[in-house]
Amino acid sequence: MNMKPMTEDDLQAYVDNALDAERHREVSEYLMENPKAAERVSSYRTQSAALRSALDPVAREPVPSRLNLRTIVAAHPPARRLRPFRLAAAAVLLLAVGATGGWMVKGYTLPPSEGVAALAQEASASYGTFAPDRLHPVEISADKGDVLQQFAAATLGRSAAIPDLSKAGYRLMGGRVVPTAHGPALMLMYDDDKGSRLVMLTRQMVVDQDKPMVASETGGVRSWSWAKNGMGYSLVGALPHADLHPIADVMRLQV
Repeated sequence: MNMKPMTEDDLQAYVDNALDAERHREVSEYLMENPKAAERVSSYRTQSAALRSALDPVAREPVPSRLNLRTIVAAHPPARRLRPFRLAAAAVLLLAVGATGGWMVKGYTLPPSEGVAALAQEASASYGTFAPDRLHPVEISADKGDVLQQFAAATLGRSAAIPDLSKAGYRLMGGRVVPTAHGPALMLMYDDDKGSRLVMLTRQMVVDQDKPMVASETGGVRSWSWAKNGMGYSLVGALPHADLHPIADVMRLQV
């Protein structure tokens, strides 16, 4: 049976991991044969990572009590003669305001997450976006050592070490620039012989310029993050914290 034509919706769904297994395989094969389409998909993944980095901290905040439907209704009780269908309409309208307009206002009024906590969220978003990519997870491959070093320095605005994790069983795959809410970051990706991948995200810090290593977890992705001399580092992966910690220590000694 012939494969049905490839559409932009297929590519978008591929980035969002929203395809069934068969169509996902077909799109993967299509991208391997179409470099320009693969570049577009890589660009979509970068945009997705930027959006997740910027919006995840807000999405995880609890809904303020002032946007609770009961609180809004209690503060503005309807007139006694308001008919039942109008009451229902008012409730729907208030719910919509609380779910959309309220959150839009919240995004402009609350300060963004900062420091090492924000860096860990950005690293987790980058891992979730690029680690599953088997076609184009990095922009500059590890075999282009000098180019990768220059790439890192240009991204971070200063010379940067590229940690060697070979003693921990992980090899460098390469790197890419990841946009975040706090400026450009350098993402380095590593893998081992079992297909396990790790991501290290590095960027300049305004808050927490020197911070001891701290652990965090987001959606099953674990991280160790720290900052030194105005530069922040976050190592993320699917490993338990106890297994990830010694690898983070190896990185910390090298940077």
